[in-house]
Amino acid sequence: MKRDKIIYYVTTGLLTILMLYSVSMYFFNHDAVAAMFTNFGYPTYIIYPYAVIKLLGLIALWMPGFKLVKEWAYAGFFFAFILAFFAHYMIGDGEQSGAVLALILLVVSYIFNKRINK
Repeated sequence: MKRDKIIYYVTTGLLTILMLYSVSMYFFNHDAVAAMFTNFGYPTYIIYPYAVIKLLGLIALWMPGFKLVKEWAYAGFFFAFILAFFAHYMIGDGEQSGAVLALILLVVSYIFNKRINK
C-alpha cells in the first residue's frame, strides 16, 4: 500500500508540474500560445478559459473527497491529452511528446488512485 501511494503522489505531482507549466505559458506567454492555437485552427479566445479549466482540474485531482468530480477531471484531462497529441501530430510540429508524457502520467495516476482508494 505504501508503494502504491508513493507512485500515485509522484505521478500526480509530475502531472501537476507539467500542467502548471502549461498554464503558466497560457497566461505569461500568450502571444506564442496564440500563434500555436492559430496553427491548430483553434480560436485564440479559448486560451484563458482553457487555462482556468486546467487549474480547476488540478484542484479536483488533489481533493481528497469528491470522487465524482475527480473522475470528471481525469476524463477531461484524458480527452485533452488525446486531442493535444493529434493536434500536434496532424500539423507535424513534432511537439506531441508532451501530450504522450502527460497521458502516461495521467493513466498511472488514475490506476494508483483507484488502488489506494478501494
